[in-house]
Amino acid sequence: MKIYRFRRDTEIRMGVLREELLYPVKGSIFSDFTLDDDPIPIGEVKLLPPVHPTKIVCVGANYRDHAAEMSRPIPEEPLLFLKPPSALIGPFDSIVYPEMSQRVDYEGELALVMGKTASRLREEEAMSAVLGFSCFNDVTARDLQKKDGQFTRAKSFDTFAALGPCIRTDFDPAEAEIKTFLNGRLRQSGHGRQLIFSPAFLVSFISRIMTLHPGDVVATGTPAGVGPMVPGDRVDIRIEGIGTLSNDVIANSR
Repeated sequence: MKIYRFRRDTEIRMGVLREELLYPVKGSIFSDFTLDDDPIPIGEVKLLPPVHPTKIVCVGANYRDHAAEMSRPIPEEPLLFLKPPSALIGPFDSIVYPEMSQRVDYEGELALVMGKTASRLREEEAMSAVLGFSCFNDVTARDLQKKDGQFTRAKSFDTFAALGPCIRTDFDPAEAEIKTFLNGRLRQSGHGRQLIFSPAFLVSFISRIMTLHPGDVVATGTPAGVGPMVPGDRVDIRIEGIGTLSNDVIANSR
């Protein structure tokens, strides 16, 4: 099942996609729900980030090849950092290039969306708290990351957390094929089996540090091939079985 969040006119709703038609959800996607029998063509709506999380938890250096390209050792435990919800954008929204950075990178990732409150979960029960999976772009001001020696400023600019286009519920993360395209050219290619720490391990590990709430997002890390974007570029994160998250890059006009 693919769940979308969308705006039609002034109304924001959730919907389940069936053959290019969105069937609006009646109730909450985090509990039992039914579907309206009056569908809406997906081409008639504005797609939004599929959830609005209380927090976005990201994992650094979770692919060996990416750790190597960043000259980082293979981590013994997950390297965690946070992005603020204010950084969130959805499909076809623009990534704004901040004035204080001279290098902004794409980082294509598989993200999971929590469906239940999770606190101190065992690894074997962790996935039962996950609603589904989505595409994520962990946009990073690489020069500021190196300058600061930590991630907060470099990862937190408005528009630096692109998520979408949907939440796929019936999906095996071990079979995820993550590809990032810059202006139509393949730049990153990774597979869920290459993750150092699995989604189940990550949810369990994180839940023993902070409570995860329904709608919270965990981004599982990026494969090798990260690189710079500039205004005028378009970046596409594609995961077979989920879809494609497309965003253009624009200059800061303020």
